[in-house]
Amino acid sequence: MAEPAHKSICKNRKARFQYTIEETVEAGLVLTGSEVKSLRAGGANLSDAYAQVRGTEMFLHKAHIAPYVYAGNANHLPERVRKLLLHRREIHRLGGRLRERGLTLVPIEMYWKNGRAKVELGLGRGKKLHDKRQAIATREADMRVRQATRRHAKRG
Repeated sequence: MAEPAHKSICKNRKARFQYTIEETVEAGLVLTGSEVKSLRAGGANLSDAYAQVRGTEMFLHKAHIAPYVYAGNANHLPERVRKLLLHRREIHRLGGRLRERGLTLVPIEMYWKNGRAKVELGLGRGKKLHDKRQAIATREADMRVRQATRRHAKRG
């Protein structure tokens, strides 16, 4: 059986509900040793996180990586600002797109790829309330169809 392309650490489940994702990009993370150990233990949360361009660099804000239990004095701050690793032209292009009204860089998923921590960023536009209601209605309709086909398959 083939090994998966990447091993997920955590996902931001609200991102696709609250934003219409126009494009995605993969970025590396600059981490300390205790952060890597904590990520290997699965201690991360992206629910309120966002990425921001400052000059020629990009940073991840409000991403929570739990303190590593065994780090002692060498532990990290859970919500420190972390540098993201992207090519200069990608940062420049995304910075230009972010200046557009209503666009935000939202982390969608954090995962391991070839032993390195990566974060998938989505360039998203915030959804209005009626868009969210429509998404809920569509999801519930799909669920009812799946349940009906499952019940029908059991009978036949």
